[in-house]
Amino acid sequence: MKVMFALWSPGDLLAEELTVRLGAAGAVAVQANISDSVVENAMLRLTTFEEPVSAVVGVWLPDGGQTDAVADILGSMAKRIAGWHVEETRPIEPPVVPLRERAPGLANVAFLRRPDTLSHADWLHRWRTEHTEIAIATQATFGYVQNLVLEPVTEAAPEIAAIVEEQFPIGALTDPHVFYGSAGDDAELTRRIARLMKSVNTFGADRDIDVVPTSRYLLR
Repeated sequence: MKVMFALWSPGDLLAEELTVRLGAAGAVAVQANISDSVVENAMLRLTTFEEPVSAVVGVWLPDGGQTDAVADILGSMAKRIAGWHVEETRPIEPPVVPLRERAPGLANVAFLRRPDTLSHADWLHRWRTEHTEIAIATQATFGYVQNLVLEPVTEAAPEIAAIVEEQFPIGALTDPHVFYGSAGDDAELTRRIARLMKSVNTFGADRDIDVVPTSRYLLR
């Protein structure tokens, strides 16, 4: 079982004490995506929340694990948290990095919302089945994780349909050609952007979306 939490103004997520506490609550794996100084000049940063998300923490628990305990631990070290139970798929497996070592590149975490005009089944088909290959073909991603939100696990968690993580080369922070993998070809860059935007429009990811640039760490 995987649960994901958005955090606002957290303390030190890389502190070993946090990992120990989460392990005691049953966590078998912990990942932290932190919007830190390394990614502060990212060209893509979108916010629809009242305040931008500072970090995203993913926690893997055994079935029937202590979700409430995990939420309490994270809530004790952040101004605000929101959490969701998710179903994970990995169209591109992220590279293996030693524990507590920053993963290479830039990791963008996007919070998607389903438009009211689409049924859940239609939205899911357009996103997972139709869009995934286009996203891979038009961007320079080397890690791609899709998390379908199943239910909230914290009180008053915002309504979110999915949480997506995409890893890019570090140059993608400021260079569109690196982000889209267009190798300096302006015509190819334009073509890729147009194809991607046409696809995201079909399931509402061209609006009402949060994109949080982060540094990625596997902590447990």
